[in-house]
Amino acid sequence: MTAWIEMISDEDASAELADVLRLARTPHGTVDNVMRVHSLRPNTMKGHVILYRAALHDDANTLPEWLQETISSYVSILNGCPYSLANHWANARHLIGDDARADQIEAALNARQPEDAFSGLELQFLKYAEKLTLRPADMTRSDVTALRDHGADDGQILEANQIIGYFNYVNRHLNGLGVTTDGDIVGYYGSD
Repeated sequence: MTAWIEMISDEDASAELADVLRLARTPHGTVDNVMRVHSLRPNTMKGHVILYRAALHDDANTLPEWLQETISSYVSILNGCPYSLANHWANARHLIGDDARADQIEAALNARQPEDAFSGLELQFLKYAEKLTLRPADMTRSDVTALRDHGADDGQILEANQIIGYFNYVNRHLNGLGVTTDGDIVGYYGSD
């Protein structure tokens, strides 16, 4: 486990931290560094776990999981966050389930040209993600209208907005504290 600040191990955790670490455990039984870096402030770890699961792994979400993970990956590319990209692109690739299609998508996202791999509503979500990530002050009602015009309902727009907002938060959290994937199990977990 590596970051630019101290991270408390399970063995050295207070009772309060141990409770939150249980909440933060992955399906593999580990606590990823993205959560462990909060160990000096268990309440922020608890809030982070709850926000992450609500934004990306809620049963009420109707956007396809592969698209949620692809949007997450694109925001992470735009923000230059290797930690989130490593984890969420592995998830997206797994969920896409077609290596050739995943390669095409990955190349388009890395080139910041999602139109090379997407059209219609999927492309509109990625354009919305790019603008909200890079130029949030330029957002207008027409950005949401474009999503509706391509078939998104307001719940799906909210889902995408929350995923984008969450990844802008977490990318800055990770980059700002120098958190790496060292010691993490990187890759597909499936839904919580």
